[in-house]
Amino acid sequence: MKLKTFLFITILFISNIVFAQNDTIDNVLKIDLSADLFSRYIWRGNQFGGSSPSIQPSIIVSYKNLEIGTWGAYSLGGINPIQELDLYLSFNFMNDMFSTIFTDYYFPIENNNYNYFEYNKDKTGHIFESGLSFNGTDKIPVSFSAYLNFYGNDAVKLESNNLVANFNQKTGIQYSNYFELRYNKSSRAVDLNLFMGFTLTNQKKANITTGFIGETGFYSNSAGIVNLGITASKTLNISNTFNLPITTSIITNPKAQKVFLIFGISF
Repeated sequence: MKLKTFLFITILFISNIVFAQNDTIDNVLKIDLSADLFSRYIWRGNQFGGSSPSIQPSIIVSYKNLEIGTWGAYSLGGINPIQELDLYLSFNFMNDMFSTIFTDYYFPIENNNYNYFEYNKDKTGHIFESGLSFNGTDKIPVSFSAYLNFYGNDAVKLESNNLVANFNQKTGIQYSNYFELRYNKSSRAVDLNLFMGFTLTNQKKANITTGFIGETGFYSNSAGIVNLGITASKTLNISNTFNLPITTSIITNPKAQKVFLIFGISF
């Protein structure tokens, strides 16, 4: 209940900031609607939503350096048990050189009667994450980000490998973390983005007997590189009034020994 009250007050506070100045609101308030279509959904080196194409809509409201938005990912290959719906709040500072973000991840299970408004730390399907990024500058085309799960349905840290203890002796969430380094480069009409993501979460592998996932981190079962690759993007000029951004990425996950080649378009 305290968490629900906090979220409500936060949204109300932001709304007051945004809508209090009616005389200037048309000049500073921006609302963007968009959608991406990807051949499959790969996030931080891991595949989500099965092997089917993924439609990823978003709504973003920005006011000066403050941005609040929602983003989702839904499989187009029939009913996939797990989809995704996220809410986030971000703030840029120091001339947009740095940004901080709070994200509420949620993965609805379509064939279950899920309760989106369950926020109890032992029952919720939400994952709350905080992040801080250095966004680079014109002279420094390098960015670095750090993220930490701090509440909710993160991997569970356990006291022992005993089957009973797996479910009855939880010591708290894993606080799974993720760090990412990016380098941006433009070559003629193509923008290139090289990235390397890694986690420092270091926990024993899942119990061979139980396979309980709580004994691993959210991104991997041990520290290492989980997201490595390059993204190339450009804009196709379809007509004088319509452009179509396209993206291709080659992504590897060295820890999981996986590789993906994906293609996407934006609307």
